[in-house]
Amino acid sequence: MQTDHIQNFKANEIIRKCVHCGFCLATCPTYQLLGDELDSPRGRIYLIKSSLEDNHFSDQSILHLDRCLTCRACETTCPSGVEYGNLVDIGREFIESKRPLWQKAYRYSVRKLLTTPLLFNPIGFMARHSKAQGGLIKPPTKIGTVLLLGGCVQPALAPNINHSIKNILAKLGYDTIETPQKQCCGAVDQHLSALDDAMSKIKTNIDAWLEFDVDVIISSASGCGLMVKDYASIFDEYDPYYQKAIIISNKTKDIAEFLVDKDLTQLNLERTNVVYQEPCTMQHGQQLSGLVNSILTSLGYTTTPVVDSHLCCGSAGTYSIFQPKLAQTLKINKLKHLQASNPQMIVTSNIGCLIHLQKGTKIPVKHWIELLNG
Repeated sequence: MQTDHIQNFKANEIIRKCVHCGFCLATCPTYQLLGDELDSPRGRIYLIKSSLEDNHFSDQSILHLDRCLTCRACETTCPSGVEYGNLVDIGREFIESKRPLWQKAYRYSVRKLLTTPLLFNPIGFMARHSKAQGGLIKPPTKIGTVLLLGGCVQPALAPNINHSIKNILAKLGYDTIETPQKQCCGAVDQHLSALDDAMSKIKTNIDAWLEFDVDVIISSASGCGLMVKDYASIFDEYDPYYQKAIIISNKTKDIAEFLVDKDLTQLNLERTNVVYQEPCTMQHGQQLSGLVNSILTSLGYTTTPVVDSHLCCGSAGTYSIFQPKLAQTLKINKLKHLQASNPQMIVTSNIGCLIHLQKGTKIPVKHWIELLNG
């Protein structure tokens, strides 16, 4: 009951910031597609407020909340600083117990499949996007050590991403310690309202990662990076894990943040005509919009502006599994704009976007970091 009280207090604080201006309507992907006020952030805030105040909700309320991508484009647009991502998580947690049994079973099965290596790896191997290319190298001169978040699905689906990062960092003089696959960041559980499982993973990760004597924790998946950077916000300030979470969050950087001030001219670049798809978790979540493009430009790549680059591609974690029709439409729209410049390759910063987009095009889709390990 104490937890419910705290969550309701947080929700009410967030809801009070909303001035119903409607700026979010112009940047919400689902409102743009469906035109329904209840499929916009403003409409979903109304549904959450109603549910928390008088327990009024329906199957349609659940559907409208489920249709939200949690892309947080509305947060980038909002002039009042409404923390919509946190609010929608609270709202979904409140209605989770009201779901039909078949939905609960389906969501549970997907969660466990994606976050349990023993279950996912055989499937991931069969659906592998790319294997590791070449051998690993060692730093010629060691200047530091970093911790690399391995991820729960990326090692099986696209092992060349972290393989490339380890070789790039080695050329720059860094040893890399990679976390095991079982140390999932907790994002899948968190966004599917399995908060106890998410919290268990988060605390285990914090304890494990604090044992390493490193100044930087690197994420190559922008979704995982955002989740870890948000660790501190999950705990009450009186919780023993709060200060520990702050340390972990402050150490965590996207690979682009780590490389932006490094001399990358010594790397073997894969020169090709590319277009960059910026994940929502990169531009709206981590607020790092334009960072990867600036690095690519500094290395001599020509980056073409993408129409509606602020809109989600439809991957959004598990969204493409639970909302396939909307995800498919968003993917088609995104690929139309990405392919307008006739690129030889599409690059991105998140494994979910990569796999989702690759299913809709014959143009190779890769993580942008793979360009630097040519």
